[in-house]
Amino acid sequence: MISTVVWGTGNVGRAAIRAVAAHPELELAAVLVHDPAKVGRDAAQLAGMDGQSDVAATDDIEAVLAAGPRAVVYAASGDIRPDEAVADVTRAMRAGAVVVTPALYPLYDHRSAPPEFRDPVLAAVAEGGGSLFVSGVDPGWGNDVLPLLISGLGSTVDAIRCQEIFDYSTYDQEDSVRHLIGMGHPMEYEPLMLAPSIPTMVWGGQLRLMARALGVELDEIRETMDRRALDATVSTRTMGTFEAGTQGAVRFEVQGIVEGEPRIVIEHVTRIHPSCAPDWPVPPGGGDGAHRVVVEGRPRIEVTVEASDEGENRSAGGNATAVGRLVNAIDWLVAAEPGLYDALDVPLRPAVGRLGRKQR
Repeated sequence: MISTVVWGTGNVGRAAIRAVAAHPELELAAVLVHDPAKVGRDAAQLAGMDGQSDVAATDDIEAVLAAGPRAVVYAASGDIRPDEAVADVTRAMRAGAVVVTPALYPLYDHRSAPPEFRDPVLAAVAEGGGSLFVSGVDPGWGNDVLPLLISGLGSTVDAIRCQEIFDYSTYDQEDSVRHLIGMGHPMEYEPLMLAPSIPTMVWGGQLRLMARALGVELDEIRETMDRRALDATVSTRTMGTFEAGTQGAVRFEVQGIVEGEPRIVIEHVTRIHPSCAPDWPVPPGGGDGAHRVVVEGRPRIEVTVEASDEGENRSAGGNATAVGRLVNAIDWLVAAEPGLYDALDVPLRPAVGRLGRKQR
C-alpha cells in the first residue's frame, strides 16, 4: 500500500480523502489542516463519509513529512498564495514524496513555466527524489486529455474548442466567486482573475500543451472578455443576494492562434444566476454546469461531460473529477522515475480494481 497524505480539507481535500479511501493501492496516512477547529477530527467526518477512518487531522506538517509518506495530495489553494504553495509542495518533495495538486497553474505545462516556479521544483526533485504532477479539470483534463482524445476520432480537424459553462452560485468558495471573479461587484470593479494576461497565465499552458501534442506551433495567445450586469436583483441558495446592476456573468476566451486563426480555444461562460446573459451558451442538458469539447472538422464532434457529487452539486462533481485524475495517477508516479510530469506524460487509465468497490 502507498502511504498517502491529504494536505487540506476544503472543496478539493474532501474529495481527495474519499478518492484515496476508494483506491485499492493507497492508504490514507495523515490529513493536514490549517484550521485549529479541524485538528483532531476524524478524516472520514471531514470528508462527509460514513463511519470512522481512524486518521485524525493534524496541523503538524513536520511530523507528517518526517514519517516519510510516499505520496501527498496537496489540496490547499494556490490562487492567491502561489509562493506559499510552491514552498509547501517542494517541502513534501524534498521529503521524497510524489505530490499531485491542482494548485500551481503555471506548472500545468511545466515546459513553459517561469523559472521561479520550475526551478524550485527541479531542485526538490534532485534533493529528495520526489515527483510532481499538476492537473485539474479546467485547467486540466477538460482541456488536455479529453480534447486530444476526441481529436483522434476525426479525419480532419479545423479547430478545437473547450468550454466550461457553469452557474458559480453552486461553487463552495464565495470569496473567490465574489472577489477574484467579481460576481456581485459594480461593473467598474476589476476582478483579479479577469485582468489582462491573467487568463493566459492560468490557461495558456493548456493551449501550449495541446499544440505540442497536435504538432503545431502557436503564433501567439489572445484573450477576449465580455461581462454582463444583472438586470434584476437575484437571490441564490448558497451565496445570498446579488444586486441589480452588478456583475452577473462573464464570458472569456483564451485563444491559441495558428497561422493567424484561433484554432485551439478555451472558453469560459460563468453566471451567478441563469437569468443573466441568457443568449450565451448554456449546459446542453440544462442544470448548473458542464464541460464541453467541440472539434470542428470532418466529422464535427461534440462531447459534454456532466459530473455531480455532494448532493448532486455540479461544482463538487467537477472537483471530484479533478481529484480522480490526480489521485488515480499516484501509483503510476510512484513506479516512474522522479521528475516533473504533465498531462501528456501521465496516462489516464481505466478504474482497475475499483469497479463496484466501496470506500473503506
